[in-house]
Amino acid sequence: MQLDDLYRRVIMDHYKNPRNRGKFDGDAVTVDLNNPTCGDRISLQLIIEGDIVKDARFTGEGCSISMSSASMMTEAVKGRTLTEALDLAGRFSKLMMGESVDFDDYEDLEALSGVNKFPARIKCATLAWNALKKGIQTES
Repeated sequence: MQLDDLYRRVIMDHYKNPRNRGKFDGDAVTVDLNNPTCGDRISLQLIIEGDIVKDARFTGEGCSISMSSASMMTEAVKGRTLTEALDLAGRFSKLMMGESVDFDDYEDLEALSGVNKFPARIKCATLAWNALKKGIQTES
C-alpha cells in the first residue's frame, strides 16, 4: 500500500467515524468559525481546567478535510497543557506550509500533509486549529 493511500484511508476514517463529535452539556469555551470560501463551519468546545485541555468536542459541516482535521485535532489536544496545544497548532501550521514536521505523539496528523499541494484546501484543514488557538487565547 502506498503512503498516499494510507493517508487517504486515515482521513476518510476520521471523516466517516469522527472522534469527539458532539457538544458538552455544561460550561465550555466555545468558538464558532466558518470558511465562506467552501462552506465549512465548525463549533469547537473546550473544557479547560487550569492549564490543561481536559476535553474537546466539535460540531459542524464541511468537506472531508475540515471534518477529519477537527476530529484529529480534538484527539491530539486532550490532556495537553495550553502551551503544548498551541505548540501542536504551530507545528500543524508548518505542516500546511510544506515543512517537514514530526508528530510522534499523534501520527494521524501526518495524513493531512498532502493538503499543502492544494492551497485552497489549506483553509479547510486549518479551520479547527484556528478555532483552537482562538479558544485558548480567549481563556488565557
